[in-house]
Amino acid sequence: MKTITKILATTTALTIGTTAFAAETMKFGHVGAPGSLFEASVDNFAACVNGAMGDKVEVQTFGSSQLGKDKELLQKLKLGQVDFSLPSSIMSSVDDAFGIFEMPYIIADRDHMRRVQGAMMDKFQQAANDNGYHIVGLAENGFRNITNNVRPINQPEDLAGIKLRTPNGVWRLKMFQEYGANPTPMAFSDVFTALQTGVIDGQENPYAQIASAKFQEVQKYLSVTGHVYTPAYILMSKKKYDGLSDEIKAGFADCAMKTQDFTYEKAAELEASLLKVIEDAGVAVNDADKAAFVEASKPIYKQFADEVEGGQDMIDTVLGLANAS
Repeated sequence: MKTITKILATTTALTIGTTAFAAETMKFGHVGAPGSLFEASVDNFAACVNGAMGDKVEVQTFGSSQLGKDKELLQKLKLGQVDFSLPSSIMSSVDDAFGIFEMPYIIADRDHMRRVQGAMMDKFQQAANDNGYHIVGLAENGFRNITNNVRPINQPEDLAGIKLRTPNGVWRLKMFQEYGANPTPMAFSDVFTALQTGVIDGQENPYAQIASAKFQEVQKYLSVTGHVYTPAYILMSKKKYDGLSDEIKAGFADCAMKTQDFTYEKAAELEASLLKVIEDAGVAVNDADKAAFVEASKPIYKQFADEVEGGQDMIDTVLGLANAS
């Protein structure tokens, strides 16, 4: 009997010891398709974390909405069913502060985005925290352009009556309503079929999302508008993040910074190569009249300033950083 008790005690001790040193598995869900910038960014972050902290944390990645669409992933973060997600435009539905990135042409380039990040990240982090989330770091979705099956879009009035898929964010809807389109919020994973079947006429996304989702197979026209730049957020629930050790938090922050550098370089490469992929698929490409779009966007800025607390100050701060040294 004593021998059996000793064996059981030893087995229990070994089990406890093994459990104590086992790496925690953390799930990173996102909506990006294979070959997308989202996939590249998430895989880069996971590889960094696993390489640096593989004995403590193992990040597993799940793309193509396997673990849910953007809205579902936000809910699953809070429920503890997913540990990370990479939302972009949908963050404007989480808190008004993120709506600043829905203002057309407010971000000039990635250097400008870095300055905005440096000056305003505390504000965005507080907005995330107030809603139960924590921003580990930033990546990007990119500069958005319009595809459709009706006509080339040169000026805002060319959008009149076009059924255009948008992400689920109030300011993107208002923007395209102002331009005269018929915006239709829809999950990214549903867009290809909706375009193929004619439920919608078009959509707007960066080249990386357009090409990886193969929208060029079901669209006739690509109009280079560059109307909105959307960051992406490496996001956790605040509860989950707060429960991490300082060492793991620091490791995540370091990998997030490295991933942002990687993402910006990768995005710049893809902008050139993927435009050719889209053109080679037979899509007609035109450069839109951006000055006309900027002029037509003035009412959206006014609405944001009037309706969002501190909205005008945010606009002034971001625009003021456009040409800062």
